[in-house]
Amino acid sequence: MDHPFLDDHLPISWHLLTPERADVDLAIALKAAQEEIDVLANRRPPYTFENVCLAFENAGEGLDRAWGRFDHLSSVCDSETLREVYKKWLPKVTDFDTQIYLNEKLWHLFQSYAVTDEAKALQGIRKRYLDQLLKAFRRQGANLDSANKAKLAKIEQKLSSEAQTFSENVLDATNAWDLIVTDANELKGLPESALDQSQQSAKEKGKTGWRFTLQAPSKTPIFLYAENESLRKTVWKASVKVGRQAPHDNTALIWKMLKHRDEKATLLSYKHYPEYILEERMAKGDTARKFVKDLHKRVVGYFNREVQALEAFRAATLHGPIEHLQPWDISYWAQKKRKAELDFDDEVLRPYFKVENVMAGLFDIAQTLFGLQFRERETFCETPKANAVPVWDAHVRYYDVMQDGKLVGSFYADWFPRENKRGGAWMSGLVLGRRDNGHREPHVGVICGNLTPSTPSKPSLLTHDEVETIFHEFGHLLHHLFSEVEIRSLGGTNVAWDFVELPSQLMENFCWERESLDRFAKHYQTGERIPDALFQKMRKNRTFLAGMTHMRQLALAKMDLDLHLYYKTFAQKGRGNIDPLIRTKLKGYEVTYKKMPPTILNQFGHLFGDSVGYSSGYYSYKWAEVLEADAFTRFQKDGILNPKVGRAWIDAVLSRGDSEDAVDLFKRFMGRDASVEPLLTRSFNQ
Repeated sequence: MDHPFLDDHLPISWHLLTPERADVDLAIALKAAQEEIDVLANRRPPYTFENVCLAFENAGEGLDRAWGRFDHLSSVCDSETLREVYKKWLPKVTDFDTQIYLNEKLWHLFQSYAVTDEAKALQGIRKRYLDQLLKAFRRQGANLDSANKAKLAKIEQKLSSEAQTFSENVLDATNAWDLIVTDANELKGLPESALDQSQQSAKEKGKTGWRFTLQAPSKTPIFLYAENESLRKTVWKASVKVGRQAPHDNTALIWKMLKHRDEKATLLSYKHYPEYILEERMAKGDTARKFVKDLHKRVVGYFNREVQALEAFRAATLHGPIEHLQPWDISYWAQKKRKAELDFDDEVLRPYFKVENVMAGLFDIAQTLFGLQFRERETFCETPKANAVPVWDAHVRYYDVMQDGKLVGSFYADWFPRENKRGGAWMSGLVLGRRDNGHREPHVGVICGNLTPSTPSKPSLLTHDEVETIFHEFGHLLHHLFSEVEIRSLGGTNVAWDFVELPSQLMENFCWERESLDRFAKHYQTGERIPDALFQKMRKNRTFLAGMTHMRQLALAKMDLDLHLYYKTFAQKGRGNIDPLIRTKLKGYEVTYKKMPPTILNQFGHLFGDSVGYSSGYYSYKWAEVLEADAFTRFQKDGILNPKVGRAWIDAVLSRGDSEDAVDLFKRFMGRDASVEPLLTRSFNQ
């Protein structure tokens, strides 16, 4: 284990994966990867699919393994030492990846093979892989002259470095702020769960009172329940300043990343960056913008009426004039209106969602639908134990996944917030095992979140939104674990980005159906299921203010597309705060507040926390929501937990990766093209 980042044995030896070892192993891996590429680039005829395409597929595998593990650690175990090593190697790894597609010998090799009789006769996934490979080289600059290749390489390095700095700024700014409250009267309205969490947080910092941070489980209850408007305003003001103040100001980085993305697209002969990105999506060309515009027309009436009704509700409650809300008030008054109209408070569901019960029920559902069995393994963080699995934090859990008595794969679950862990929730495919000639290697993934942790007096009790988060990330994991694609770069979640959210969002539906909900929603003390009356209120809550919920996502989608589409126009008007510029494009998409808040751009990791990420692709969440609402109608028709439908879902989508066009995979499951009507029916006519 002298080189643990390179070791391909499973489970992964996380306890040995230190920044110091990464520094050594990445040097070895990068050198080996370059040698493999050089050998391939100098290959002579005869050319075959195996010695050209598959050789390329497997080249640099050691580097992918080492960097993938190190990149994961940067998300869940951030430290100054790790950052130093990461910043040292990020430009080198980025340059290696970029230079592969700018390698003239390599490009000539693929072109030469493509005109052979064997290549012309390829069918199925092998033909798709060659086509995708040739397209990828063209899209990454293979046809550029040497001067423009050098420009592109510099752009790619800048983008990767800027994205990493953006993410670090968001994490550091989030951790830099906290609030200690010592007077219980200031916390009136907060639920017991929030008080327990904040009191525990204060104790852990050696403080007396209640400590609040900008992590979601801490700040969200403030916005929903705190009767003290001053407290809501204080936390809100701190929250919107993340990424907007020195030394963590992301404003200049946003302009730089927009500039470099635009330069990249122009260099590659595209009209603008969205055209470049959308070429590889289901929504090609101008389809994404038309989709957002069309959905906006369908929901804007609901949206406007809901905003007006919320303003009127506040005025009636306070016996005052109808006026626009403050941004720190909207969640509070929405919750008040929900309580008044539905007699529902999401907090009453927490006792039914103990995290261990949710996971056990999720496994039960997966066993019924997909024939999977789960076995939790003992873990250790630092000191090795016999037969135990290494993890990076003591709270991380590890599970083996079996089907028909055979190991499909394994996964880690890292659900709770830490100061050295980035916010949000995500799934990462750490290992995509080989599938060839009947040989099946196990897949390995990780699902992460920032859910409500336990306290000394209570276990981790989740909100329904947090339960949906678990099911969502598990849907991504299933997409990874069920992959049966021969060529790994076309397997698992390596699909069009407006299709990748379909499996995850579809799984959220099982949090709303009585048949599946009863598998895990049981009171942590009494074992009772959710009462029928409460269940009906929960179902009605799903569509409460649905227009505003839809419009929030549509606004972000439009912001993203227009930001990249009109970058040059915006840049001509100045390089300061971009909010006033982008807001000219968002009329009719935003709530009008008494005091308009900043946009989330400076902390929008989906757009700027990665060199590509969801840039010009944030519409994907709404696009996939249309797909999943439609696809779930088959489960509703043939049986929510019908194994035959589950098997069909595996065969048509989960196992297929990018082996075929996403449109064809969806058609295979539904027997037709997708329809937007099920989503609209679910949202407004339920």
